[in-house]
Amino acid sequence: MQKVSLLKSGVIVSVMTLLSRILGLVRDIVIANVLGAQAATDVFLVAQKIPNFLRRLFGEGAFAQAFVPVLSEYQQLKDKTAVLHLTSKVAGTLGGVLLVVTVIGVVGSPVIGGIFGYGFIEKGETYKYELVSDLLKITFPYIFFISLTAFAGSVLNSLGRFAVPAFAPVLLNLCIIFAAIWVSPLLAEPVEALAWAIFIAGVLQLLMHLPFLWRQGYLVKPSWGWKDSGVRKVLKLMIPALFGVSVSQINLLLDTVIASFLVTGSITWLYLSDRMLEFPLGIFGIAIATVILPSLSRQHAGNQSETMSRLLNWALHMVLLIGLPAAVGLFMLAEPVMLTVFQHGSFTLDDAAMASYSLQAYVFGLLGFMFIKVLATGYFSKQNTRTPVKIGIVAMVVNMVMNLLLFKPYGHVGLAVATAVSATVNAGLLWGGLVRNGTLVMSSRWFWWSARALLSAAVMISAIYWSQPAIETWQSQSTFERSWQLVWLIVLGAGSYLVTLFILGFRIKDVKSE
Repeated sequence: MQKVSLLKSGVIVSVMTLLSRILGLVRDIVIANVLGAQAATDVFLVAQKIPNFLRRLFGEGAFAQAFVPVLSEYQQLKDKTAVLHLTSKVAGTLGGVLLVVTVIGVVGSPVIGGIFGYGFIEKGETYKYELVSDLLKITFPYIFFISLTAFAGSVLNSLGRFAVPAFAPVLLNLCIIFAAIWVSPLLAEPVEALAWAIFIAGVLQLLMHLPFLWRQGYLVKPSWGWKDSGVRKVLKLMIPALFGVSVSQINLLLDTVIASFLVTGSITWLYLSDRMLEFPLGIFGIAIATVILPSLSRQHAGNQSETMSRLLNWALHMVLLIGLPAAVGLFMLAEPVMLTVFQHGSFTLDDAAMASYSLQAYVFGLLGFMFIKVLATGYFSKQNTRTPVKIGIVAMVVNMVMNLLLFKPYGHVGLAVATAVSATVNAGLLWGGLVRNGTLVMSSRWFWWSARALLSAAVMISAIYWSQPAIETWQSQSTFERSWQLVWLIVLGAGSYLVTLFILGFRIKDVKSE
């Protein structure tokens, strides 16, 4: 029954995330159509990525992974008064730290812009450097609002309320779409409208959570609690988790720094290919990890090791079942996807081709990215953040070494290859660690799950390969023709995969139990 409930919660999160990702795709289409892969677009993406990276650390990443297990433990072992006390102290302490970080970021935006856009300075592109500094002053406060939003979402997730936190990113996408279409044409520097949209969206997302916290009885008055034992426990777990859970984001940020040395458009190509990768990663990988973390934390508090292992096996099976065909489809249809989705207005055929190359490189790390999200919960649910940080550092070193080796001969594609390899190494080390410490006991069904998925993926590859037209045909088609052709190939690929799974004995009931 537990897995049925988790499956239902996972579906809810996936549906909400799908809505957000669709609007995010519309947002990126609008930006590509209005701005193209020009200098201002590259600069905006740098200014957006820095606070977004910090959001992953303070909000959805390290903080959530540290806070949810501690909150779940309090809910399991202590009374409501103690739980609300912890919530109040964590909210006040997090808010205070974020306020200081935000002020430093706004005041120090020229320095931060110079660090992460060093390639702009090195190449004498003063316009880019000055613009990224100006945009950072607007976008940096986003970290304050969105991290408190993530705090509120973590509280709701611990209570089994997943829909609202999963829906919140929709507001960000709507704000940016509105700003790009209707506000940016009115400004001398159009990208400033997008920066203000990010700021406003952060405020709206936080406000949206407050009524739901009040309804659950968790809308508490924030209070400073640096010395509180619960806060100390969260901080102790969070500090090393800053690296452990967000290593993929650190790698992507480092890619952006190095990409600033490459030809104009490289940052945009990497960003758009990464955004396409976020579709399966967000809809499935993050959704599964989100719903199992509170359950794993409660099972650890109750000393239910066998149940934890079964739940991890189930989650990993789900990732394999869904992630493998997603990776195959994105790799084989990379350029058609980029042509269909982004090749409009200022975004050229060459831009679509270049973005598709980095997408294909990223795809090799998709399963790794998805496995990391699930495997990390196995450590954080046990309040173990030291092991993931050690593994994360190893993965970052691998990424940087490969970046330096590959970015000159292969440009932005080399950066994507390095990130994919790093993700795979990270996932492999996390997996091996869980097996060695007994948290994950490999299910006897792994061989059959893997064999059926691989055979089904092989059939899927054949079906798409023999059915898709030459790339020159895609390039000459209208957007409408491309869209129908792409939908048909996606349906064909997914259908062939599912039918083959069924022939090989897979049934829906298999996803409900181990």
